[in-house]
Amino acid sequence: MIQRIMTLLGYLFNSLLRSLTGVLYIILSFIFIYIFFLNHATPDFDYYLLLLAALGAGLAFFTTLSTANIANQAISYPLLVRLPSRVEFLTAVIGSSLLFTTILQWLMALIALRSGVEISLGHLLELPAIWMSVNILAAVLALHASDLAAAGWSRAAVYGVLTLLLFGQTGAVSLSQWLGGRFLALSSLFFQRGWTVLANPFSTIANWFSRDGGETIKSVLGFVFWPLRATAEAAQTGLFTPTQALAPAIFLLYATILFMLAADLFATKDLHLTE
Repeated sequence: MIQRIMTLLGYLFNSLLRSLTGVLYIILSFIFIYIFFLNHATPDFDYYLLLLAALGAGLAFFTTLSTANIANQAISYPLLVRLPSRVEFLTAVIGSSLLFTTILQWLMALIALRSGVEISLGHLLELPAIWMSVNILAAVLALHASDLAAAGWSRAAVYGVLTLLLFGQTGAVSLSQWLGGRFLALSSLFFQRGWTVLANPFSTIANWFSRDGGETIKSVLGFVFWPLRATAEAAQTGLFTPTQALAPAIFLLYATILFMLAADLFATKDLHLTE
């Protein structure tokens, strides 16, 4: 299995590297480094870590889309029919895009050192875990956006849920107040009809939504994006607390769940590869 994956990975990697799109990614990366580092005063470590993490995430997302587009061509039919599992094909897609991203990201990181940023040994040990976990999550998200793995409205469902979670945080207080008003109206209706057994619980729920519901909903929805906040806060303070150090592991957990979903969708969908 590993040999088949590595063979596919090498084929997809070389295809991307020799394509016009691959060359464009390399050029854009050099432009990014020039603008934000070489043409900039000596940056702090948090600036270095977060900007290069953003570069890696962007590269991982778009290179995965490009690699998936290459894999989605009809020339891949002979490769697919010889594989005992389609998961191997998806693994090769993810692996080739991450290999391209990692090489380019670390090359840009070395060039960015010319800007004068100071990195201690402790800082250096933090970089692989943070950058790789973010890159893997971005690559898996891109897989769901590609025509290769998406099945029907699956991409709309995945990104729709993420959007609801993101914007749900900002509207948590308003949502809580609205729900509190609805439960209070139901409680009043039940009291008027003498249904005290139902009215009291609804009144309690209404009070909870009006008093504590907003912050609770915001905290629950915000937990999904906690690793991003934790990483940014730790980079700014220059120290990862034991809790914040879990952020890369949670990124990998998200990536694992999303990859399993993509593999399940890809394994059961009817393939219509492009010419």
